[in-house]
Amino acid sequence: MDWFIRLIKGTIVGIGAILPGLSGGVMAVIFGIYDPLIRFLADIRKDFVKNFRYFLPIVIGVGLGFILFSAVVSAAFGKYEAQFVCLFIGFVLGTLPSLIRTAGERGRSGGHLLIMAVTAALLFAMLMMGQQSLTQVTPNLVVWFFSGMVFALGFIVPGMSPSNFLIYFGLYDKMAEGIKNLDFTMMIPFGLGAVACVLLLSRLMAFLFDRFYAGTHHFILGTVIGSSLVIFPVVVFPALSGEGLAASGLSFPVALLICLLMLIIGVIVSYLFSRFEEKVERKPLIGG
Repeated sequence: MDWFIRLIKGTIVGIGAILPGLSGGVMAVIFGIYDPLIRFLADIRKDFVKNFRYFLPIVIGVGLGFILFSAVVSAAFGKYEAQFVCLFIGFVLGTLPSLIRTAGERGRSGGHLLIMAVTAALLFAMLMMGQQSLTQVTPNLVVWFFSGMVFALGFIVPGMSPSNFLIYFGLYDKMAEGIKNLDFTMMIPFGLGAVACVLLLSRLMAFLFDRFYAGTHHFILGTVIGSSLVIFPVVVFPALSGEGLAASGLSFPVALLICLLMLIIGVIVSYLFSRFEEKVERKPLIGG
């Protein structure tokens, strides 16, 4: 059962990675796998077999969520983007109290709260400004390699939504189409870029967790809050306007109701998931 739970977690992380406005790193933080995963990648030889067995279903789940949801993205996401995103915002809201407790486990000061607030405000402002300029880039092997590196930042830096950056450069729909069609000329350089980014930056994040636990966790909490808040003006509100409603074929009351229902479902599912997880025997994540 624990193996299946980790598979589901990984699947949700993979879906969160490909959804614009969200971050696979945020989903990993929410489900408590970000910190141990970063530590594992920072020193991959330490307790390798134990950690490999633990993270295997998570990695499989990420791949499943990423590949399977690419088809959903290319088929329906343009029409019902806000409704899908509200479900994941519900996941965030349902687990926010747990994230706050984790950030303060080793103490919390006014400076840490300031880090959280400033990070949330800056990320919100940056993502809002980023919506103003869209540039088209012609894809090739080099472009896909660096796109993979940018995409992996969403796992290393929770709250950063790399899908948004790919949208800005006109690469997001091409990425989703390439994954759906198993286009290896796109997937191989993209995957190599993602792996390179993770291996290069995971050691830095592990160092920050060890030396600046509270500050790093409050920074991450700020990225979660900032990236979640920006989704409403960027994704949800436009979908409830005249043009957005026309694209979805929904009336305003129906569209709003579905958004609220998805939000509530996300909160309930994340809450029940965390309660159920407490009853399952947890294996040590990282030795030592």
